[in-house]
Amino acid sequence: MIDTIVIGGGPAGMGAALSASKENAKVLLIERNNVLGGILNQCIHNGFGLHYFGEELTGPEYAERFVKLVNEDKNIQVMLDTFVTKISKKQIEIINPLGKKSLKYKSLVLAMGCRERTQGNILLTGTRPAGIYTAGLAQRMVNIEGKLPGKKIVILGSGDIGLIMARRLTYEGAKVLCVLEINKNTSGLKRNIAQCLNDYNIPLYTSTTIFEVVGNERVKGIYYGKVDDNYNRIEESKKFLECDCVILSVGLIPETDLLENVDINKKTNSVFVDDTLSCLPGVYACGNFLHVHDLVDNVTQEAIDAGKNAALFALNKLSKRNETVSIATSDDVSYTVPNKVYLGTGSFTLKFRVKKRVTKQKIVVYSGDKKIFEKFVMAINPGEMQTININRELVCDKLFLCIE
Repeated sequence: MIDTIVIGGGPAGMGAALSASKENAKVLLIERNNVLGGILNQCIHNGFGLHYFGEELTGPEYAERFVKLVNEDKNIQVMLDTFVTKISKKQIEIINPLGKKSLKYKSLVLAMGCRERTQGNILLTGTRPAGIYTAGLAQRMVNIEGKLPGKKIVILGSGDIGLIMARRLTYEGAKVLCVLEINKNTSGLKRNIAQCLNDYNIPLYTSTTIFEVVGNERVKGIYYGKVDDNYNRIEESKKFLECDCVILSVGLIPETDLLENVDINKKTNSVFVDDTLSCLPGVYACGNFLHVHDLVDNVTQEAIDAGKNAALFALNKLSKRNETVSIATSDDVSYTVPNKVYLGTGSFTLKFRVKKRVTKQKIVVYSGDKKIFEKFVMAINPGEMQTININRELVCDKLFLCIE
């Protein structure tokens, strides 16, 4: 039986594996691709590592530092080209070029990341011609395969990968006509709006979406227009724009398909976790599988916590916990991680996102009727994950996070 199995060899999986190994657990790291690194391998832009390493790196450079550490760690066994086909209590089933196999574990870390939402997920209307890509696929085409997906491009959605691809495609000679965002606020980081759109005079239209894709064999153009507060189309705003490529940056879906008998959080489309990042006894979640992060540095730190707790559980060293209390939020908060916390001593970290831009207000946390945390903020954007530290000793009842 393996002490700790980590599923996923991206930044979350590698961070968790290294952290578990530091606690002297025997670790198996499983990755379905033929190399470690995950999505970082195709993120050739810089901006990674500023928080964790204190220097600016590209995605492959950030990944390579962890790949080297993993390969040098004698407590970590790596299985590449390996798919997990089933997850059950204390056992997983895998398949790779050597065949099928069942593996037993004492603890498990879920670090499988996300998949992109496609045109089917958002019910994109019109025909189904060539020339419609997700942002991640377009990124791989350009950065790994050396192919240009189109010459006159419209990007739907203002997620960070879409914004970064707007700049990247411009570098490669394509014309990015505009970025359309159905919401009133962008979902990407403010710095990416400035560096990837504003610096290259690429227009961003909010409260705007594609009404219809036009084209048979290849995209010929789109009809687009404004939507109201309930996302209903405003037909009189409808316009035609000629283009040969549509790139979708419309959100990510955690890879939870293999999980059985686990409640899914509708706000994150992933699992509920406590402040040890456990979703089930001995099963831990981290990275984009748990909730979508804005910075890979935060993914790594969260994975380190998950890996450590998984190893301590496997080695029967995890401190016994008392009862938990749940965390609720006001309507202007999208979600929190964790979803419940243990009573006791010390402090815990609470992560959350807001649904719309907040300016000159307070982040407030109540335990029952008692205010236990308050922080004034000048501005918070939906694309930026917020982190606050709460004194656990002040928690005596259910928690409520709100913006006042």
